[in-house]
Amino acid sequence: MDELVAACQADLQALAPRADAVPLERAATRLVDHWREPHRTYHGIHHLAEMLAVLGRLAADDALTPPQLLACRVAAWLHDAVYDVTAEPGANEEASAALAVELLDELDAEVDLIEQVAGLVHATAEHGPTTDPVHAAFLDADLWILGAPADRFDEYCRQVRDEYPAVPDDDYRTGRSRILEALVERPHIYATPGARTAWEAAARDNVRRELARLA
Repeated sequence: MDELVAACQADLQALAPRADAVPLERAATRLVDHWREPHRTYHGIHHLAEMLAVLGRLAADDALTPPQLLACRVAAWLHDAVYDVTAEPGANEEASAALAVELLDELDAEVDLIEQVAGLVHATAEHGPTTDPVHAAFLDADLWILGAPADRFDEYCRQVRDEYPAVPDDDYRTGRSRILEALVERPHIYATPGARTAWEAAARDNVRRELARLA
């Protein structure tokens, strides 16, 4: 079996232990196929791997219990499963959350776990402030890239631009600047204490540098 499919299947099986092997492999294959779509230069396997790694770091810092980490890992597999660059704002997140409900229901996962995972996926549409510790850790992991080392952050900026080849430069600069400005205007980019300590200063430096490039 493909190693990535096997890794996805293992997380799905841990969340939905009543599921049989065949539907588990089918669901995992479907998700991995989404992540390997050729138009994804940033929102692909590398981003997913980084997010899963960061979730492990946050769990090691006691930001997540093992059951919470599992829910976040499954949500990570699902959170950008639908990624259409022509979609209206929020539509990809809505569709990915709907896919989470569909797949996990087919795998006979517990209803409360399905709702938790879908809620995490849906939360990535706004990345708004939250007091829920699981949402906080999940959203921080998704935004880790902002506080990445400068060369990785700069690569990320190029990758995101490459995902929108049909958007004129002026329109891209305007839209991207609006998103980044909203982040640095917040009191904190990250919600968990560990993420703030580790990445907040670097994220603000990185984002300000990108805003200067976009100006």
